[in-house]
Amino acid sequence: MLKNFLYALLSLTVLPYILNAQPLSKIAPKREFRGVWVATVTNIDWPSKPGLTVDQQKQELIGILERHKSQGMNAIILQVRPAADAFYAKSREPWSQWLMGKQGLAPAAGYDPLAFAIKEAHFRGMELHAWFNPYRASMSSTAVLSENHAYRQHPDWFFTYGGKKQFDPGIPEVREYIVQVILDVVKGYDIDGIHFDDYFYPYKVEGQTINDGNTFYKYPNNFSDIKDWRRNNVDLLIKQLDDSIHHYKKWVKFGISPFGIWKNKNEDPEGSATSGLSNYAELFADSRKWVKEGWVDYINPQIYFTFTRRVAPYGVLVDWWSNNTYGRHVYIGQGAYLVNSRAEAAWRNMSEIPNQIRYLRDNNRIQGSVFFSSKSLSTVAKAVGDSLKNDFYKYPALPPQMPWLDEVPPNEPQALTADAMKDGVHLKWQLPLKAKDGETASGFVVYRFNEGEKISVLDPKNIVKISFEDYLSFIDTSVESGKRYSYLVTALDRLKNESEPSGPVGVEVPLAKE
Repeated sequence: MLKNFLYALLSLTVLPYILNAQPLSKIAPKREFRGVWVATVTNIDWPSKPGLTVDQQKQELIGILERHKSQGMNAIILQVRPAADAFYAKSREPWSQWLMGKQGLAPAAGYDPLAFAIKEAHFRGMELHAWFNPYRASMSSTAVLSENHAYRQHPDWFFTYGGKKQFDPGIPEVREYIVQVILDVVKGYDIDGIHFDDYFYPYKVEGQTINDGNTFYKYPNNFSDIKDWRRNNVDLLIKQLDDSIHHYKKWVKFGISPFGIWKNKNEDPEGSATSGLSNYAELFADSRKWVKEGWVDYINPQIYFTFTRRVAPYGVLVDWWSNNTYGRHVYIGQGAYLVNSRAEAAWRNMSEIPNQIRYLRDNNRIQGSVFFSSKSLSTVAKAVGDSLKNDFYKYPALPPQMPWLDEVPPNEPQALTADAMKDGVHLKWQLPLKAKDGETASGFVVYRFNEGEKISVLDPKNIVKISFEDYLSFIDTSVESGKRYSYLVTALDRLKNESEPSGPVGVEVPLAKE
């Protein structure tokens, strides 16, 4: 995922006829996962450099969130544990070196980057998924590790591969430790999801071997093949996490973003018609099994390929994953960082990613996209960001529902009122009565309709505000004087199930006095 390419600007022309070429639901679905990875490792996206003041860090993050809100995003996947370190205060691991410049060095007292990010994201109607790298413990052989880094405490838990310290997943204590690290965040923060990327056992480095033979000998778990044993070690962690996360908070989603290929067809008849590196063989990650067993709520394969990539065509992999959903969600990882790169001629085609979005939207078993990475959408892929803002994500969307976690909608908000004032229409309401699962509301959606317009909550163009906070008022400042409007408000629970609407209430905005 973390590859460096020369940034360059690309202009993109969005043809108006596209808006009329497909039904509204394809152009503006009301529910769609629209995520972006915000990478902290080596300061890829945020903070822009180590050692910024708290105010500078906050302003940078607010700028990132505002930009993605304007692009229509509804989920931020924030890297909070890049290398057995932390971007959050309630941690058993040291503060990340990419925060203040030295591992273990705390930012100013009272500042918790993750808590701040959650609050700001929820205010803007965006979920916050905490992104963990489970096994990487250092980024280089020269990394200076603080005294309370796990390697200092338990050097026997690690092997070195390609100059990097890696947790050994075959050791039971290692798996338990990683689960507890993640549960610190599940229990301590108001997150919406736990997210893993593609790094499990390490990507192959020529001339390197994984030094885990002694672990295999000590903890064979009835396996005779070390490759099958490694895959099982990863499976054990995934299953335990699924159980543990939902034990503490049923509404916290668990998702993984593996490399795009599970297995090639030449490895397994059930694999994809591709011939690239496979999760199963190279990374010992049986990604399809996690979906099939229901151990993840969503799978987010990184399909960082073009339609014309010979060994792994984008369309082939999107179709394959859509045929292997097993009732879970599939979001497609989009390689925005590759736009205009020399990696392949097709990446210099200005319509490549727009066509990828159209393609996945035509497939009802794909529920959205996640873009790597945040910075790319304002640099090399600025045109893609503009296309999202002005076309694909022009209207807001709620994240897709997950009925296997919760399918009980909240009750509608109570006592909606609307008053036209000098600064806009002031809306107020009261919390709904408790639903049968005990929930009231964790967020609200405000809809506005022009006079004579059909009143329906099905069309997202009528949404003027989404917030994942339990606020009870909103000021609509975008109204025009002399016009009449009707408003509805719905309640959302933690998993974004939506209530029936309250209202409608009508209001006339007085003509502005000269």
